Amino acid sequence: MEEKLFEFIAQYMPLKDEEKQALIDLNIFKYYTRGTILLHEGEISDIGYFVMEGMIRCYYVIDGEEKSTAFYTEMEGLNPICSINKKPSAYFVSCVEDSILVVANSEMENIMFEKFPRFQILCRIMAEELLAKNKVEFDDFKTSTPEQRYLNLLHLRPDLLQRVPQYQLASYLGVTPQSLSRMRGRLTEKERAN
Repeated sequence: MEEKLFEFIAQYMPLKDEEKQALIDLNIFKYYTRGTILLHEGEISDIGYFVMEGMIRCYYVIDGEEKSTAFYTEMEGLNPICSINKKPSAYFVSCVEDSILVVANSEMENIMFEKFPRFQILCRIMAEELLAKNKVEFDDFKTSTPEQRYLNLLHLRPDLLQRVPQYQLASYLGVTPQSLSRMRGRLTEKERAN
């Protein structure tokens, strides 16, 4: 796992051997089984996650029903809002699949920033990229129909269609599982007609 992480970081900056060793010494790789809840609604946590293998998702429980808002797969990171604003989380974070995650807290970040100040630049760049990506996804979601959202997902993240249970995918798209099934049927019929 270390080498995969180092390759990812190398896209932004080459790592020195002492930086690699400092990351290894933090013991940041954790294995979680599918269904593990990493963060409960109402908890305050300063832990952030970076997916090495597997998938995690964010979801709200509204009137007893789960509403998925985001999926994070390989080489994607999540810093729950409660880790930033220090207020209780309004949502859950759980593992959709068995997952290997980089798990770090603010104390670990501060240690790395003190030893290696350039890690702050890396984190800032990654945060800016994530913010821009989230803004585009939010705008696309707000300005599209459920069918357009599904087609966007099919085009941009086809892996989710195979990896995510239908009820979670449906809530992410803002439809019921039955509506998603009908939508898939209509699109398959259109495809056959062409």
